[in-house]
Amino acid sequence: MPKVQDPLLEQAKTEARFWAKVNITEDCWQWCGPLSWGGYGRFWDGTKQVQAHRYAYALLVGSIPVGLTLDHLCRNRGCVRPKHLEPVTRKVNILRGVSVSAVFAQRT
Repeated sequence: MPKVQDPLLEQAKTEARFWAKVNITEDCWQWCGPLSWGGYGRFWDGTKQVQAHRYAYALLVGSIPVGLTLDHLCRNRGCVRPKHLEPVTRKVNILRGVSVSAVFAQRT
């Protein structure tokens, strides 16, 4: 007889693996697991690779509205603290940053 897995138990195990990779401080909650080339945390949620900050936000706040991205208000790409994340449009996220596009946009 095949082994039947309890979805709630699997979710609890996944969340435990996630939190084991987070260093919670009074300010940022720093991701200590693997990082992408851009410095964002990467996490295997059991079915696919996801960005750690998006996983934390969905887990603690709720789903990210369609068409929006999460802006790190603390400017720390490794931070997974939902209080430091704000759903905004891609354009707003880019313009808030320090990229060449953002710098030129802020001049006008």
